[in-house]
Amino acid sequence: MADQQDGLKEVQGILGKADIAILTTINLDGQLVSRPLALHGKDFDGDLWFFTEDPSPKADEIRANPQVNVSVSTGKGYVSIAGTATLSRDQAKIDELWGPSVSAWFENGRDDPAVALLHVDAHTAEYWSMDAPRVVSAVKMVKGLVTGSKPDSGKNDVVELP
Repeated sequence: MADQQDGLKEVQGILGKADIAILTTINLDGQLVSRPLALHGKDFDGDLWFFTEDPSPKADEIRANPQVNVSVSTGKGYVSIAGTATLSRDQAKIDELWGPSVSAWFENGRDDPAVALLHVDAHTAEYWSMDAPRVVSAVKMVKGLVTGSKPDSGKNDVVELP
């Protein structure tokens, strides 16, 4: 396992380039359900924040089983975060994270009774970071296919989060 600080910096670098994440929950029938959500508060310190509607099927799923996964893909790499989700109506946090892109989703703005925050307390993050431009990475992949060798596609590690 890599040095935790270096690993955290890799995860922060990938998340800092992302606008959208894929949140996976477990529905009431025990099936995995994934959906895109806009990332808010990108200064990752182990917490992820999303706006959501409550009541909603997603909110019900989180109440029934708070174990979630959040995945992100950017030109810098990929990250998969396992954590525990909770719903919050903390008005100070809502005000802090509110922006024009959120307003479109809530008819009555930040005073809409359905406005809630989905907070993910991250436990682990596995990342795959690319240390070369996409073109170079693609060439390495093709070379690996042609030569039968494993391509060097960057760093991969798991970061344990507090």
